[in-house]
Amino acid sequence: MNMEFQGKRAVVMGGSRGIGRSIALAFAKAGASVAICARGAGTLEETRLELAAQGAQTFAAPCDLSDAGAIARFIPDAANALGGIDILVNNASGFGSTDDEAGWAASLSIDVMAVVRASHAAQPWLEKSGQGASIINIASISALRATKRSAPYAAVKAAVMQYTSSQARMLAAHGIRANCIAPGSIEFPGGMWERRRTEDPKLYNATLAQIPFGRLGRPEEIAEVALFLASPRASWVTGQSIVVDGGQLLGP
Repeated sequence: MNMEFQGKRAVVMGGSRGIGRSIALAFAKAGASVAICARGAGTLEETRLELAAQGAQTFAAPCDLSDAGAIARFIPDAANALGGIDILVNNASGFGSTDDEAGWAASLSIDVMAVVRASHAAQPWLEKSGQGASIINIASISALRATKRSAPYAAVKAAVMQYTSSQARMLAAHGIRANCIAPGSIEFPGGMWERRRTEDPKLYNATLAQIPFGRLGRPEEIAEVALFLASPRASWVTGQSIVVDGGQLLGP
């Protein structure tokens, strides 16, 4: 068993499904203690049990990431349960797709402000962690190109990328690295792309045609990059946005 993160404490915001779940499981399998939050209590507990089955110390609590007060309560609770925080993963998204007040409100409150609020709340514990503390923000390749379908989502993910580079500058003096992962289209059970396979096959197949490897990505492939960025192997990597898309951006 790879125990590279033995003794480390990881907090994954939006950690019950999809990419967040896979990142949380990857840290648990590598020996870390893991705290997760999400809105749905049912899937949250299912994932906590999966983490515990890896032998990890765990903590899970429902948290509405659009609510500043909820984040302010969850982060100290997670830190107290784990004995500190070495790694923070900001993964949740409001998936604001409509170019209207509702779409922008959902995107800004979760994709941007939850990142800011969780990072601020976790900073005292990350500083105590010493050299090796790490923040990983999850963005999207949507940030890197124009879109007709989800303008708010694309714009806020671009903001997350920019904020990550600023975090890296601000936090370096405290021994904290900050990096970003920009996934391409990722498919998993119950996820958006699995639904689109049947509900909107035209869009699904058009997206598939953009990817040189001929398939959509898996959450585990994002988790592996998160492990690298949080590890000592990336000790000189900060302020970077890493695209993980199977070449999707290279397509037509």
